[in-house]
Amino acid sequence: MVKSRMRRVGMLFSIVLIAALPLGLSGCLETDTPKTGSSPTSTVPFAEPTPTETPSAAVTNPTPTAEAEAKVYWLRNNGKKLELAPVKIDVDAGGTDREQLKATVERLLKGPANSDVTSSIPDGTKLNTLKVEKDGVHVDLSKSFTSGGGSTSMQARLGQVIYTASSLNPAEPVWVSIDGEPLVVLGGEGLEVSQPMTRADFKKGFSL
Repeated sequence: MVKSRMRRVGMLFSIVLIAALPLGLSGCLETDTPKTGSSPTSTVPFAEPTPTETPSAAVTNPTPTAEAEAKVYWLRNNGKKLELAPVKIDVDAGGTDREQLKATVERLLKGPANSDVTSSIPDGTKLNTLKVEKDGVHVDLSKSFTSGGGSTSMQARLGQVIYTASSLNPAEPVWVSIDGEPLVVLGGEGLEVSQPMTRADFKKGFSL
C-alpha cells in the first residue's frame, strides 16, 4: 500500500512539473520579445533615397546675324548716294564654305535681274579662283574688273566683292587679286587697296 501511494504521488508531481514547463518557457520568451506598441530603445530612421538630379545640358542657340548667310551685294540709290543692298540667294546649304561663296560671287558677276538694284562690276568680269584659307577668303578676278568707271564706281565694285565674299562671316578678311596679282591700286584715279581688306577696313577707307 505504501509503495502504491508513493507511485501515485510521483506521477502527480511529474504531471504538475510537465504542465509548468510551457509556462516557464513562455515567460522567458516574452522577456526577449518587445511587446506590441513598445518603442525600441534605439531606432534607425528610414532614409528616403535622394533622387539623382540630371543636370540639364546647357543649350545655347545663338541667333545668327542677318548677314551670316550667302548673300549677293548689289547697289541701290537711296536718293543721296549709292548703298550696298544685300540679297539672299539660294545655294546648297550642305556645301562647303568655298562652294557656297564661289556660287555667290559667280552670281554677283552675272549682274542683277531686278531693275531696283544695279552693279558697278563691268560686264565680262570672270571669277578665276576662290579659296577659303585660314587667313581669309581669296578672290581672283579677271582683268575686266579694273576697267572703266570713276572713283565712285571703283569703290562700289570693290565693296560689292568684299561684302559678298564675306557674307558667311562678316568679319572675314578678303584678299582680292587680278589674274593672280594682288590688287594694290584700283582705277585710273589710283584708289589704294589694302590686302587683306575687311568690311571694317572698307568703311574706314572709302565713302560708299
